[in-house]
Amino acid sequence: MWALRPSASAMVMVMAAAQASIRTPFPPFQSLRSVHLTSFRISPLIAPFTSSALDIFPSPQAVKGGIDVLLKGVGDRDSIEDVKRILEMANRASLRREILHTDFLTPPVLKESMLALNKIADIKMVAQGGYPEAERCRLSVGHPDILTSDPDIVAALSISGNFGFEPCTHGDFLGAILGTGIVRDKLGDIILQGEKGAQILVVPELVDFLVSSLDKVRNVSVTCTKIPLLALEYQPPRTQSFKTVEASQRLDAIASAGFKISRSKMANLISNGDVRVNWATVTKSNTTIKAGDIISVNGKGRLKVGEINSTRKGKFAVDLVRFL
Repeated sequence: MWALRPSASAMVMVMAAAQASIRTPFPPFQSLRSVHLTSFRISPLIAPFTSSALDIFPSPQAVKGGIDVLLKGVGDRDSIEDVKRILEMANRASLRREILHTDFLTPPVLKESMLALNKIADIKMVAQGGYPEAERCRLSVGHPDILTSDPDIVAALSISGNFGFEPCTHGDFLGAILGTGIVRDKLGDIILQGEKGAQILVVPELVDFLVSSLDKVRNVSVTCTKIPLLALEYQPPRTQSFKTVEASQRLDAIASAGFKISRSKMANLISNGDVRVNWATVTKSNTTIKAGDIISVNGKGRLKVGEINSTRKGKFAVDLVRFL
């Protein structure tokens, strides 16, 4: 259980309960590392603790208090509910000495969850997406004594067909896969292979279903087969780094400079829902961009925002990395 430092009044309650009925030892607290949440010491005269004392601190309220503290540190507010569910899952895994797994997580949820989990004692986590540059990953959590190796929770499939005369996009493959009836969370990255087709990452339990169900991508007949993760063919992304100086940190200003299109055209793309910041659709041009943000534009690619520094003239010098 995760518990905050007990208050003085709660200490009195625990001592009274301990004196009333001495039965079983009180289990040690698991503490949040960064908040310095420690268990308290009781005089040996009243130890060991009683079962009635156990009902005071190892409770849902205590666990909720620890989770609430961690959620206050979540920077991406859109990820809070997902992070909360993962923290609750991690708590169950630690208490039951078992290993639990998430579905595939978006990069913002994965990042925020790992930052929060890293602050909890007695929790180990492993993120896996099938290959080193994977964006969408599954997270395994459990007690360090139990989670001693990487679980086998990601499978790879090859989707092959004659795409020479009808090239298909990432969206085409995604639409065909989801058209079989599976949900997006069960699907990881899609690695395009040009005329050969694509390779995809999925949860292992859906391999047989997709092999038998996926037979067409757009108008191209395809064959879906399972392949080892080592057979994945991926290339590290090519990038171009440059700097721009803008009057503000508005989305339309930075994105238009990064993708080298007019600001008015970028504003239209934003209002039409074609622009995402950290994988979330944004429709307001005046959205403030900060260092570390990822800007994606349909049909244009992605842009990573680096350092943002103020100039002597009150403008903003922004480092940008465009994925080619």
